[in-house]
Amino acid sequence: MKKVRGIFLKNDLEIAAMRKACRIVAVILNDLREAVRPGVKTMLFEDIARKRCDDFKVKPAFLGMYGFPYALCCSVNEEVVHGFPSDRVLVEGDIVSFDFGVVYDGFYGDSATTVPVGQVDADKAKLLEVTQESLATGIEQAVSGNDLYDISRAVQKYVEGQGLSVVRRFVGHGIGRKLHEKPEIPNFEPKGAPRVPLLPGMVLAIEPMVTAGGPDVEVLSDNWTAVTKDRSLSAHFEHTVAVTKNGPRILSLPD
Repeated sequence: MKKVRGIFLKNDLEIAAMRKACRIVAVILNDLREAVRPGVKTMLFEDIARKRCDDFKVKPAFLGMYGFPYALCCSVNEEVVHGFPSDRVLVEGDIVSFDFGVVYDGFYGDSATTVPVGQVDADKAKLLEVTQESLATGIEQAVSGNDLYDISRAVQKYVEGQGLSVVRRFVGHGIGRKLHEKPEIPNFEPKGAPRVPLLPGMVLAIEPMVTAGGPDVEVLSDNWTAVTKDRSLSAHFEHTVAVTKNGPRILSLPD
């Protein structure tokens, strides 16, 4: 695997293996999405994720990583990321974010989505729509010859143009044989950062986390669950994307 400025460049076979890992993630996230409804405990989603990993004979990527105790990150309402599945019961109007990954044939797949619980109001619907669209806008910039921070700039401009905020404490990342590889991919344009040209073979986990209030977050006493400091709602969408000679290729889509 070739390495440029600390960033691993994957060949076609390696990207194909990552596509298989990411496809499994996409299928499992779809299973989780279909199970969302008022009245269910969020631990149900952990159970589904683990069972489906067993079905696919893959390892859940997050379980045990850095001491994280679950296979699934499950974050509700003001929880931004790294939330724990629990006995919490979802109610109509909640929003729930799933961040999930697997390891397949030595490669990681990673993706995230936010799902409405039953009917949600217009502000929550807008938060989900803007976050998902900001991801699409960022992916459009994942083109060979562009700068890495073109992605960051596009996400930030779109989100802030809609009157919402991007979280700055947590960022996207390179991905491959490790879950977290170089480079970091902020959802805002870092001031004074050196240019990082995008090259074919780079594989990036692009993941805007957007809030309805301010950008600041804090971590709860479990040392994992990150929440908005002002307790405003938060949404999270993520895709694993390969930079190719023919433009960005989203690896974490279902068939």
